Amino acid sequence: MLDVKKYGKFKGVGKSNKKFQIVLVHTSRNVDDYLKSISNRFNGKYNKIPHYLIKRDGEVLSLLSNKEYVNFFKDEKINKNTIVISLENLGWLHKEPLKDYYVNWIGDIYNGEVVDKKWRDYFFWQPYTELQIKSTVFLCNKLFDEIGINKKVIGHNTKINRIENFEGVATRSNYNVNFTDLSPAFDFDYFINLIDHE
Repeated sequence: MLDVKKYGKFKGVGKSNKKFQIVLVHTSRNVDDYLKSISNRFNGKYNKIPHYLIKRDGEVLSLLSNKEYVNFFKDEKINKNTIVISLENLGWLHKEPLKDYYVNWIGDIYNGEVVDKKWRDYFFWQPYTELQIKSTVFLCNKLFDEIGINKKVIGHNTKINRIENFEGVATRSNYNVNFTDLSPAFDFDYFINLIDHE
C-alpha cells in the first residue's frame, strides 16, 4: 500500500464538496524547483497549487485537502469541481545543437531518454516513470472511493469540448490546445489498464 505524505502548509482559497473530476497535470520542472517556486512565489501567497504531487520515484505528496480549492484554472467553477494531481516532469524539451543533451523551457539540462513525437509544435518529451503511473493509479482509485468520483478516464491528451462537465479523470491538455500536460510521453493505455484491473 502506497503512503501519501503531507507536505507544506499550503492553503486553498475556499472549500468545495462538489468534486467530480480529477485533472492530471505536470510540473514542467524538477520537483525541488517546483516546490520552492510554489512555496515562495507572491511571498508565499501563490494559489495555483495542485492537491497532490507525484515525484518521479512514485512518492505521493499531499499539498491541499481534497475539500480545498485554489485558482489553478481561470474558472472558479472548474476549480471547485476538480482535484489536481501534478506529476514531476520537465514536459517538452529542446535538443541543443551539437550537444548530447536537451533543455526544458527554463534551461534545465536533461540527458536521459526522450519520447520523440511531434505534438502541439514540440518534438521531444521527458518520459513519465512507471512508478509515477502506478502511484497515479493508486491515488485515483483512492479518490474514486473516498470522494465518489466516477471511475472513468478520457484516455488521451487532445482537447475536448465541454470537458469541464466530464465526471472522471482528465488532463489539462483536454481543456485547451495551449497546454502540453499530460504530454504524449504518458502511457494512457497502461494507465487505463491498471485502473480497470484494480
